[in-house]
Amino acid sequence: MSVTTPRTKPRLISSNWLIPLAIVTIGLGIFAVIFPLFAALNSTLFVGLVFILAGIIQIFYAFQSWEIGQVFWKLILGCLYLIAGIFVAIYPLSGVFTVYTLVLGITIFVQGIIRVSIAFQMRRTVPNWGWMLVSGIIGIIFGIYIWSSSLLSATWLIGNLIGINLLFDGIWMLMLPSGQRRALNFKN
Repeated sequence: MSVTTPRTKPRLISSNWLIPLAIVTIGLGIFAVIFPLFAALNSTLFVGLVFILAGIIQIFYAFQSWEIGQVFWKLILGCLYLIAGIFVAIYPLSGVFTVYTLVLGITIFVQGIIRVSIAFQMRRTVPNWGWMLVSGIIGIIFGIYIWSSSLLSATWLIGNLIGINLLFDGIWMLMLPSGQRRALNFKN
């Protein structure tokens, strides 16, 4: 008598919502790169709103990928974005740009560490995990740079760094579903 285990069909991350969310994230990144002075001059409110939106998107993404794994880390990342965005939006005119820079640098740094951790956990199941790894490494580098930079360099560079970070976040979101489909076609 042989016992066979039923073969379960792997669950793909739904691209119905992921692709539009990735496009919005890329659009926000392009906007920040094209208008770095605007983003820097109005950074407290602009970035606060961008982080709130990114937090909501990340939390939504975490619930969409419930069965894929790493939901806890994705929720922490989304909450981190959301809390940082609310903090920055509440104090837009406080004149303490150094506090804003510190919060922004730490948030992007922690986001990068979490993305690198998730990427290494996904490397065996998702072929395009390298995009998430690159996004995380860029986040770590940008977070350290923002956190350690002087006020004068931070004011004109913050918009560009945020834009590039958002661009890579959107790119890995776009690449994830296609990599999963290729992996499933390869196995079959």
